[in-house]
Amino acid sequence: MQDAPTESLGQALLGYLRAHQDEMVALLETLVRAESPSTVPVLQAAVQRPLRQALEAIDFRVEHIPGRGESGGHLYARPRERTPGAPIQLLVGHTDTVWPVGTLQKMPFRVQPDKVQGPGVFDMKGGLTQMIWALRALDHLGVTPAVTPVVFINSDEEIGSDESESYIRMLARRSNRCYVMEPALDLDGKLKTARRGAGRFFLTVRGRSAHAGIDPESGASAILELSHVIQKLHGLNDFDAGISINVGHITGGTRSNVIADESSAEVDVRVRTKEQAREVEQAINALSTTTEGTVLDIEGEVGRPPMERTPRNQRLWDEAQRLGTYLGVELIQGRSGGTSDGNTTSLLTATLDGLGAVGDGAHARHEFLYPDKMVERAALLALLVMLPPLDASARDADAEAEVTTAYAASSA
Repeated sequence: MQDAPTESLGQALLGYLRAHQDEMVALLETLVRAESPSTVPVLQAAVQRPLRQALEAIDFRVEHIPGRGESGGHLYARPRERTPGAPIQLLVGHTDTVWPVGTLQKMPFRVQPDKVQGPGVFDMKGGLTQMIWALRALDHLGVTPAVTPVVFINSDEEIGSDESESYIRMLARRSNRCYVMEPALDLDGKLKTARRGAGRFFLTVRGRSAHAGIDPESGASAILELSHVIQKLHGLNDFDAGISINVGHITGGTRSNVIADESSAEVDVRVRTKEQAREVEQAINALSTTTEGTVLDIEGEVGRPPMERTPRNQRLWDEAQRLGTYLGVELIQGRSGGTSDGNTTSLLTATLDGLGAVGDGAHARHEFLYPDKMVERAALLALLVMLPPLDASARDADAEAEVTTAYAASSA
């Protein structure tokens, strides 16, 4: 077991990783060429395979947790040899992307002098590459963290982590801290110390149909009422406070000459704090109809709470900022409007997000990362992994047994 990370260790990590930058890019290419959209679970195996091999090469024991129909399963890994009684730290990433099969033909993997482009390079196969090489660099230098690193890589993050969230919660609850390999924020590579929470609501208005020409007065238009509801929803927006509500999809009616007896809307909600989440949920659930003869049904919640700048999260950020000086890197913290598995882990343990690739274009055609920043961020992650426990209350857990037991119970 080693002492706390030092500047000399930081420089040794940089030297090793710079010497292997081309190999880092080669692993990234392997991951990107294994197209892995969330919606095709069977394709996750092709990108999980090289990750498993890379982890096993540094003597990690890797388990595949099968999916339950909507995902391609998940990888859980820990060192085969670990110090008895040592606390654990969680490294989280995901293999799934938003890009459909065949995207490589229109958006090929391309290495340029200052950037690497391709579907998934930024979100988040670059982050997975950095994680592998951070652990590999520590293994090469023969240093053992005081807090045992365990790895969880899911394949359903882009579709809400419905199958994997229970495992992430279990591991985070038992971890001294968590590092999330999501891409950094903005071109200057801010680490993500806060994220907005997100929710989805489904609103259905039911009215009464009638012939629009012969007997319109006997009808009660669900579309008319939905238009009133939508205006009330948009009235809840408070962009300065970080509350945004968007009605992104509506349906209703059958024909232009029929008073619609049903219409519906799908609503996206974003909030900065748990208090805002409760307030917005209450406001939406309190909506009522104004058109006589209509009723309103409401379903949904803010399912992903915000990642807030809690004292323990900020302490982890302070450590990262300090360690950055060992690498000659000035770090900045930022707030993301999107969500990640960091929203979940932050509820349960100290969490630092945005430790993945520096670049731009998540979910966009111009997606890219800076390869030289991969070296810096992998070295930073390695130093973070070498931190001693954040507090004395951290406790050890046999994470593998816990995860396996939970899977067996959920499959029963």
